[in-house]
Amino acid sequence: MTMVFLTALGVGSATVIGALIGFAFKHLSHRFSDLILSFAAGVMLCAAVFGLVEPSLSYGGRFSVLVTVAGVFSGALILNLMDKLVPHLHKLSGVEIEDHPGKNEKLSKVLLFVMAIAIHNLPEGIAAGVGFGTENMAEALVIAGGIALQNIPEGMVIITPMLAAGISRSRTLLIAAMTGVVEVVGTFLGYFAVSFSGSILPFALAFAGGTMLYVISDEMIPETHAHGGERGSTYALLFGFCLMLMMDYYIG
Repeated sequence: MTMVFLTALGVGSATVIGALIGFAFKHLSHRFSDLILSFAAGVMLCAAVFGLVEPSLSYGGRFSVLVTVAGVFSGALILNLMDKLVPHLHKLSGVEIEDHPGKNEKLSKVLLFVMAIAIHNLPEGIAAGVGFGTENMAEALVIAGGIALQNIPEGMVIITPMLAAGISRSRTLLIAAMTGVVEVVGTFLGYFAVSFSGSILPFALAFAGGTMLYVISDEMIPETHAHGGERGSTYALLFGFCLMLMMDYYIG
């Protein structure tokens, strides 16, 4: 339990670390933002496939494939439903904010964007917590490490629009920290869910993997390919994927 607590704290703190780095780079270009988000997408993709979906097949028993497929689609559908029910904004850049004339509307857009980050931090936290249900501590830590790794560039990206909207540095850091708290909550939810009943572990692993795959395909890849830097974004994704793959191979 101590390890789960420390992992949850580490995963959540990674967003704050990214935010602190973001203060040093207040004006991120589209190209740079796309590169770091693509890197994060690659890390998430590897963690989802090899850390969550693949183990789900191993624990699923006779109907492992059906359980895994059901879990993946359930995770994606739930996140899709959250996208529809909770008002938020998917895409936002510093340039778009600065060009917007109304300060109140500008601030609303920023907060909606941050809400989108928070919504997707919950399933990422759940994925980190569910990983401990496999009782493979090294594998669980690799998954959590991968999620924490992609939280750093995510934290960097949210700083610029908030500062551009006139939010103070202290409040900006507080808001970034709150998105990290969401991830901590998700980690404990995932851990206690599989601890309560081991029989749901295969489905829970696939569910967590499905939520991550949804975010990657629905938001991260389209966003990083929308500003003319598709080639660089593709290689950044591959780099993140391969880095996570090596971590899984040598540590897991």
